[in-house]
Amino acid sequence: MASGENRIIGRRLVNAYLSSVISISLVLLLVGVASLLLVNARGVSDYFKENMQVSVLLKADVSEMDALAFRKKIDGMPFIRSSVYISKERGAEEMKALLGDDFLDVFETSPIPASVDVKLMAGYVSADSLEVVKERLSAFSEVDEVVYQRSLVDALNANLSKISMVLAVFIGLLLFISFVLINNTVRLNVYARRFTIHTMRLVGATRSFIRWPFIVQAVFQGLFAAIVSIIMLLAILFFVRNEFSQLFEIFRLDLLLVVMGIVVLSGLVICVVSTWFVVNRLVSLKKDELYL
Repeated sequence: MASGENRIIGRRLVNAYLSSVISISLVLLLVGVASLLLVNARGVSDYFKENMQVSVLLKADVSEMDALAFRKKIDGMPFIRSSVYISKERGAEEMKALLGDDFLDVFETSPIPASVDVKLMAGYVSADSLEVVKERLSAFSEVDEVVYQRSLVDALNANLSKISMVLAVFIGLLLFISFVLINNTVRLNVYARRFTIHTMRLVGATRSFIRWPFIVQAVFQGLFAAIVSIIMLLAILFFVRNEFSQLFEIFRLDLLLVVMGIVVLSGLVICVVSTWFVVNRLVSLKKDELYL
């Protein structure tokens, strides 16, 4: 009979431990997603900035050979990320697709100049830096005009700042909620063993002696939960990569190790700290308070 009761108690402890690990894993998954957004926030901002286009319109008498030589020269400049030569013919075709086949009928010769469309490094996509870039490019004899949408640049930077602020608040709230949920899960798990703690105290066990096995269990619990959450996060990323591969032009997978480190550290720290405080509180309880 006693062995049967022991098996039942053991089974209940295992089930409670597994349910606690699963709960913590799900919360750590949220921590992982938040961390992934956090470490890639700069990459998302740079992606939008580096895809903003600046058009360098060339003079009418610039030959295609000179235009290609000009493009080669500016490709070596530190603020140029990439460039594409747009010939007069290609420019006309693009305008036809946009405005219709007969838009050139009113002109004797095509008014579409040859151009070089450039994309800048993210650090130069600001109002002041773009003016410097415009002056540098306009200094070339082949250039007639440098065109970019100032309002678009201002709107892009303003919106990215707002998005970054909202994202920071969201991640902060998410991490706080994660801490509270994990803390409550650990608290319930330890509180269920309050009578065992009280018995150990009655036989003369010190606080550190009582606390040590709980801390060790918390370390393994946090580590195991972190591993489970990382596996779930990798599975989600694998699915996203297959379905939305373009997102990985923004997210840097080399930062995934940083995210894994944050998840593991969060699991260990929150589980250990929560267990420490809960055990200390339970050790101080009187017998009558154990039933509350």
